Amino acid sequence: MSVPFIAVLFVFHYLPLWGWLMAFQKYSIPLGILGSPFIGFGQFAELFGDSRFYQALRNTFAMSGMSLIAGFVCAIGLALLLNEVRSSLYKRTIQTIVYIPHFVSWVVISNIVIYLLSPDHGPLNELLAGLEVIGEPIYFMSKEKWFWVIHTLAGLWKELGWSTIIYLAVLAGVNPEMYEAADVDGAGRFAKMRRISLPSLLPTATLLLILAVGQMLSTGYESQMLLGNSFVMDYSQVLDLYALDYSLSIGDYSYGVAISMFKSVVSIVLVLGVNTIAKRVGQSHVL
Repeated sequence: MSVPFIAVLFVFHYLPLWGWLMAFQKYSIPLGILGSPFIGFGQFAELFGDSRFYQALRNTFAMSGMSLIAGFVCAIGLALLLNEVRSSLYKRTIQTIVYIPHFVSWVVISNIVIYLLSPDHGPLNELLAGLEVIGEPIYFMSKEKWFWVIHTLAGLWKELGWSTIIYLAVLAGVNPEMYEAADVDGAGRFAKMRRISLPSLLPTATLLLILAVGQMLSTGYESQMLLGNSFVMDYSQVLDLYALDYSLSIGDYSYGVAISMFKSVVSIVLVLGVNTIAKRVGQSHVL
């Protein structure tokens, strides 16, 4: 039964590794991979000598790290709070409301965010002006150093509800006798959350953290491209956008493959590092 899934994994994740040869070539479409001249590590030398590459790497790590931390903390917190809700109708209603943004396209989410933060009668500017906090409209989307925060909050709104599903499933499997014993001992709700619910989540949270760290450099580019603009380019361009610029706009496909290869190697190192740390502190680990 596992053969079809293994076949899909092999075809879409292992066969394309043949294309990594392009990173060591001056690839030409008419010549193809077999006919393009090899230049060794020339693409990597050019990559590591480009200041824009380090800028894109910084932005990628910063936004991925902020999204990772905010997502894990808030998802666990929301799962703990929903687990304490006794009314099933109210609980399902809240879950549905926070799940919906996950199924909405980034195109729609980004337009909503831009509208909310718009200086031209945007709701946030109108609210701040009504409270007499500001006198002139604030151009939120043109503030370079605010972009990381705006992107993190937009991603959190979109994915928070979906991220809580696994944690709620783990909490649903906790032995009810543990809570009953805590009630006998006189423990309150917060004490049960801290002593029973949270420790029950830690093994699963550790596994998800290890897997998420491996995807830090592969966060995509849709959200940054849709929320970004020319004013915040220095803070919005991530590695995927950087590679796309070279691969399609300039036509240097070998350079784009070199970036992809670099991302894969760094992701493996990150996964192994976090996995080793998890093993040493006694938590669950993947490898």
